[in-house]
Amino acid sequence: LAGECGHIRLAPFGPAGFGKAGSFEGFCSGGGLAQLAAIRVREQLQRGIPVEWCPTAADLCAVTAKTVADAADGGDDLAIAIYRECGEWLGRGLAVLVDLLNPELIVIGSIFARSEALLRPAMEETLRGEALPAAAERCRIVPAQLGEKIGDYAALSLAMGEY
Repeated sequence: LAGECGHIRLAPFGPAGFGKAGSFEGFCSGGGLAQLAAIRVREQLQRGIPVEWCPTAADLCAVTAKTVADAADGGDDLAIAIYRECGEWLGRGLAVLVDLLNPELIVIGSIFARSEALLRPAMEETLRGEALPAAAERCRIVPAQLGEKIGDYAALSLAMGEY
């Protein structure tokens, strides 16, 4: 499991990735974003504030990162705030990697490849505030070019014995 940066704990509490609450994966994966959305929606509903894209607590288990992205793209303030929070955690986690490894390039797939426009502003702002300036300045962060096809290519590579 060496090199699995998703297991770095960024906070003592938060969405869980692979059973580890508050982890990088927990805050910054699609499943983690859905968990974060459930937390934020529940807070709103408990205050009596309606959430159009999740009207009742019974609907929380159906919320996905795509549900939130669609609402954010439609201008929903809560959904935009959830993506901003995810972007901030992404920036914090990347700052750890930038300070530790000083990479020239970080390629991110999954939710970043799908929702870059929603995540990048908060991610960049937080990364600039958290990482060593010289290291952050030299590191480019880009979405994976294979996007959703990465699993297909991995399966084909395994089947062909090219791993």
